[in-house]
Amino acid sequence: MGEDVVIVGSGIAGHALARELRRAAPDLPITLVCADGGEIYAKPTLSVALSQGKLPDAIPSAGATRFAEQQRIAMRTHTTVRALDTAARRIETDAGSLDFGRLVLALGARQIGLPGAAFDERMLSVNHLDDYRVFRAALDGRRRVLVLGAGFIGCEFACDLRQAGFEVELVDLAPRPLARFWPDALSARFVARLADAGIRWHLGVRIERLQREGDRVVAALSDGTLVHADLALSALGLAPCTELAREAGLRIGRGIAVDATLATSAPGVYALGDCAEIDGHLWPFVMPILHCARALARTLAGTPTPIAFPPMPIVLKTPACPAAFLPAPSGANGTWQLDGEDCAVLRDPSGEAIGVALLGAAVQRRDEWVRQLAAAKEAFVH
Repeated sequence: MGEDVVIVGSGIAGHALARELRRAAPDLPITLVCADGGEIYAKPTLSVALSQGKLPDAIPSAGATRFAEQQRIAMRTHTTVRALDTAARRIETDAGSLDFGRLVLALGARQIGLPGAAFDERMLSVNHLDDYRVFRAALDGRRRVLVLGAGFIGCEFACDLRQAGFEVELVDLAPRPLARFWPDALSARFVARLADAGIRWHLGVRIERLQREGDRVVAALSDGTLVHADLALSALGLAPCTELAREAGLRIGRGIAVDATLATSAPGVYALGDCAEIDGHLWPFVMPILHCARALARTLAGTPTPIAFPPMPIVLKTPACPAAFLPAPSGANGTWQLDGEDCAVLRDPSGEAIGVALLGAAVQRRDEWVRQLAAAKEAFVH
């Protein structure tokens, strides 16, 4: 069996790995298989494109053909992988079978829907560029949008829609948005500033019923409120795509279980990005994916390289009230302390800063805090 690499999935993870692997192994045969058109774009740009005046076709920076030529790889677009045989090292697609030496599953994650409410032309989700094209077309002639979920994606879409002139109703079961990333004081300020920008919040309530009424949708909330909108956008969260791996017998937790080198339980098979669970943890943000892609490229090129994450900021793209987070390491315990009006620092029992949340103008201090947390981590290691 050869050492050629097949990558399944063409999101940020798949494209980043192809670039890094080509840099690390100039002559290695690489094939990228994707269910969509393989366009080069960053998914986070979808939640800010409307207010920036970008039409869907203007979002990609390059098409699949150009990317394949630049990276000297083979690409199979609009190709769905149906089955994986780890013993034979073969995948079965709707365009035939394909053998591999090493396989990387960069399958991403899917949007979670509201139970009992099927997605249709008035109840939408946006998880990739094709979804976004449908969403933009559905907005034509509409005025009010109901956004389900006040996580990163929901808040960003809500702000983008509001900035573009739409009325926005934002619903979440949690009493505060993004509660695990900052203390209640900063969360409350964020809610107030977005409310000042015109977003109508419905927090701490369940959607008891979501249904179509003519050309509109109506959400019945657990506090008795009826919210009427022209369409609904589900941003309730992401679930790693694990079906292909599960059916192939790979070990599955919340995602496809991998070790620190991103190896799955099957020899020669790796997982990367939103679908992967690294030593028990999910890392569904851009910077962790890029770090993983660099490390995995070195591993596949012959130098086994475990993942070592530096402090990585997460930026919330909400122009009405920007925010940035430097989350504490998974499992770390600490107490939030305010450092000025719009900065909160999570400190461990010894008083050491292990996490930071920044709001508004304080976001400008992000790089300063990255350096400080990196220095503290380095001192701890040595």
